[in-house]
Amino acid sequence: MDDESFYCLHSEVCKTLANPKRQMILDSLREGEVSVSEIAARTGIPQATLSQHLSIMRSRGVVRSRRSGANIYYTLSNPKILVAFDLITEVMRESLEEQSRTAAAPGEHD
Repeated sequence: MDDESFYCLHSEVCKTLANPKRQMILDSLREGEVSVSEIAARTGIPQATLSQHLSIMRSRGVVRSRRSGANIYYTLSNPKILVAFDLITEVMRESLEEQSRTAAAPGEHD
């Protein structure tokens, strides 16, 4: 795979995770395999909408699914996805804290 193809694929995965509802789904899978109905209960996302998002996440390789009777269960395809998500969250929180400190410091922007 050449660099351009790799970066295009990388971009698609990032776009997949750049959606608030998908981030909620990702967070709901933090503890491991979860049924669709449990994800809906944890996130408050209507089941029809949830199914669309899960389908996108599955097609991009972010989650895996398995059927057991009438239930479908989802899990993260790779736990490192959650590590990356948590790192981005940390960076964002640190940035917001810095912005807050800067805004609170009088006279620095005169």
